[in-house]
Amino acid sequence: MKKRYSVLMAAAMACTVLIAGCGDKDENVAPTAGASEKPEPKKDITVSIYDRGTVPPEEGTIENNRWTKWLNEQGPANVKFVAIPRWESTQKYNTLFASGSAPDLIFEYDSGYRNQLYTQKQLRPLDDLIEKYSPNYKKMLEKYPALKKVSTREDGKMYELGRVNELKPNHALFIRSDWLKKLNLEVPKTAEDLLKVAKAFTEQDPDGNGKKDTFGIGLSFIGDQIIDYAFGAGTDWALKDGKVVHAWDRVKAAADYKKQLFDAGVVDKDYLADTKGEKSKQDWLSGKLGIYGANGGASDQGLLDSFMKNNPTGEYIPIQIPETSIGKFSPVITNPVQMVAAVTSSAKNPDAVMKYYDFLLDEDTAVVLRNGFEGEQYSIVDGCPTVISAEKNKLERGYIGDVQMPLPADPEDKCGGWNGYMNPRFTDKTSDWDKKVALRRAEIAKEALKLYIDKDRPMGALTHGEHMPPLPQDLQLTVTNATKAMKDIWAKSVVNGTGYTTDMALKDAMAAWEKAGGAKVDEFYAKWYDSKKDTAFLTKDMYEFATKK
Repeated sequence: MKKRYSVLMAAAMACTVLIAGCGDKDENVAPTAGASEKPEPKKDITVSIYDRGTVPPEEGTIENNRWTKWLNEQGPANVKFVAIPRWESTQKYNTLFASGSAPDLIFEYDSGYRNQLYTQKQLRPLDDLIEKYSPNYKKMLEKYPALKKVSTREDGKMYELGRVNELKPNHALFIRSDWLKKLNLEVPKTAEDLLKVAKAFTEQDPDGNGKKDTFGIGLSFIGDQIIDYAFGAGTDWALKDGKVVHAWDRVKAAADYKKQLFDAGVVDKDYLADTKGEKSKQDWLSGKLGIYGANGGASDQGLLDSFMKNNPTGEYIPIQIPETSIGKFSPVITNPVQMVAAVTSSAKNPDAVMKYYDFLLDEDTAVVLRNGFEGEQYSIVDGCPTVISAEKNKLERGYIGDVQMPLPADPEDKCGGWNGYMNPRFTDKTSDWDKKVALRRAEIAKEALKLYIDKDRPMGALTHGEHMPPLPQDLQLTVTNATKAMKDIWAKSVVNGTGYTTDMALKDAMAAWEKAGGAKVDEFYAKWYDSKKDTAFLTKDMYEFATKK
């Protein structure tokens, strides 16, 4: 990047010399072919960026830091970044749209919300913009036709920008392997085994402090979702005899098992209050939890680093989601063809927006966004960018992940993604501790891939949630209203003993769904599958796409 900058500066100086050597300009004479022209001035655009509250004070803010400044200096547009709270993005976007100040370029993972913006005609068709201003994205569309297939709407035009990903687990189920050894237990294979091990972790003092102060399994946030996955209940719909039906049997089976865990006393009795899983995470890191469902856990070096520091003799491993009465499943996995961005219909300079997006995809830009600057954040080892200092990298780059949203993750890239996790490299400045953590993470990542990316143990959903068809606005409102009510009903059945059984909950949940108009939603999905099953991007296609890339 620095080399390219030097070449540009030299060229600019040469032009200056040439101009100085010419006489006064004759306004009536047409410029000769090849004469230099003034570069087109940068246009102003606005771009959203997730705010996760992770920017160190010394680095600035998520809108104004060393990387956003670099993007403005090197990019083709004057970018004003708009902070969007990661877990409250919908509310923030709604406020911005209502005030007429929505960003020109929206980065948003929530496909449901992007679908809503499309139905409200808030998004701009992109075919012509891509053709004129984005050669890099055109190449991606040619290499991965599924990108165009997924982003094309009913009118035959593309309204979203996407990327391809490696097929990898988003979630992992971890277990304290040192506790298994101490208590002479085997890795649980079934739901019954899992309950047995969770009881032992709760009752047999696995940490050896003489107190009954450990939890067998975490049931908040991701932990709750892991149980749903085990019963194929990641969504409310499933296939039965080739038809899409509301999966009441799966949802109830998951609730039955959660109730077993709760009644057995192997989970935190206040888990429902731990909505974001922070208490469960702290229990895990402090050595008070035996089985933990982790978000992105197999690649989360920070989680592993903290665990190893807090538990010097502790060990954990990923395990398969236990087999249940419903079948064998995996946790949610990465969407291999994922839409991540859209251009709003109110954008005043859509050409500049598209040029900026193309700039993000440029190879030189991608190197900086992924690795930083050579000699500062990374060195080249065995032909690959390698972090110089994990601590420095965490400070200076730990908050930049969302700027990389457009970048494709190529499984053939021997340096990046999971290949990078599983084949760590070190510089002579890498500390022994960082080497130890990276090598252990490599072992976990390899095992997680083997356990979870298996077409014989697929996700239990029809497809990744981002590939489900967009519901009409009235049906989306039905789902929104009914989902919370049903979630509360099922949660009540888990924690209320014999006073409120899962049979009662099933009856009440079905009534709430019916009252909200849920039958129309079930009918919508059933008709969609009947008509689109040969062309939609389904779960089986996810695994096939990953093997074909």
